[in-house]
Amino acid sequence: NFPSASFFPSPSCSRSKSYFYFIALPALFKQELQDTEAEEGGTATLRCELTKPKAPVEWRKGDVTLYPGLKYEMRQQGCAAELVIYDLEVEDS
Repeated sequence: NFPSASFFPSPSCSRSKSYFYFIALPALFKQELQDTEAEEGGTATLRCELTKPKAPVEWRKGDVTLYPGLKYEMRQQGCAAELVIYDLEVEDS
């Protein structure tokens, strides 16, 4: 099933409905994440570029979803998305 929206061309046609269906294309990677080296206690920034501006991005480490806070900062502008990791520890690799 696809999402649908009703369309009424004019008030005089209110008894007959026309439907249109659309498929939203997924956001794809234009530039994938690259390996980054940083020192323990430092900061690392991971960056990717998507095909759609402001596409929803979920950052994960394995099966764990990351959320903004003291450790992580998520930035997004246009098609670029960044994850900043503060106070790096060995477990962050």
